[in-house]
Amino acid sequence: MTTNGHTCIPDIVIVTGMSGAGRSTAAKALEDLDWFVVDNLPPGLLATMADLGGRVRDAVPRIAMVVDVRSRAFTSDLYSAIAELEARGVHPRVVFLEAADEELVRRFEAVRRPHPLQGDGRLVDGIARERELLRTVRAEADLVIDTTGLNVHELRAKIVGFFGADSGAPSLRATVVSFGYKYGLPVDADLVVDCRFLPNPHWVPELRPMSGRDAPVRDYVLGRRGAKEFLDSYTEVLRLLAEGYEREGKHYVTLAVGCTGGKHRSVAMAEQLAARLRDIGIEVQVAHRDLGRE
Repeated sequence: MTTNGHTCIPDIVIVTGMSGAGRSTAAKALEDLDWFVVDNLPPGLLATMADLGGRVRDAVPRIAMVVDVRSRAFTSDLYSAIAELEARGVHPRVVFLEAADEELVRRFEAVRRPHPLQGDGRLVDGIARERELLRTVRAEADLVIDTTGLNVHELRAKIVGFFGADSGAPSLRATVVSFGYKYGLPVDADLVVDCRFLPNPHWVPELRPMSGRDAPVRDYVLGRRGAKEFLDSYTEVLRLLAEGYEREGKHYVTLAVGCTGGKHRSVAMAEQLAARLRDIGIEVQVAHRDLGRE
């Protein structure tokens, strides 16, 4: 993208995902962060929009383009558009918004709207069709955000956390999420750590009411055999992964840390892993998904 001998390459974020998963909320949050947002843009116009944004006279440094499923050719059209942008020296990031089927059904029923791919079938049929069409897009997205159980304010906070201080050339950013296996795996996890190899503080009467944020529980968990060795070894693994992710252009990673109920071991270990990630220069946010759920 060159004008009068000058080149301005905007930062491009493509927001896509399941209908009803919060694309509009994410777009508004980006707009509030001074991103230039284009909603419902056909994939074939992504390169054209990037060209317009890159003109020096009225250059737009950060553009967010919201795209969704409109045809069976959506996936191939999107990949073709991304390849065209890459050929022009623009390296877009893809943000995929996800939610559980039951949550999507509830949201569509609340607004009394049909699913865009529902046709003459049921709402769940449209959701299933869309999920299948987007399967490969989700698998290759730079950032997957699971909005199940999130309200608009919580989703906005996540977007601000990822893009609020975006410089246009971000390093790797990590989200460390503690969870309880009995409530299911986080669907947006890139990496999963199982802390159930450590003794459970739940069976220590004085520790049971506390959480992994409390010093007695933290000291108990970190003092068990294998805890420090695990943290040391896995920190080195994360360092190697981070270097590889950055070389491959992956800007976001979600590390899920699990125990049985998501209250003691996973919380304490998530906090420790987050601290170690910060020590090696990675920007980290921490979330305790199931804390307080029991």
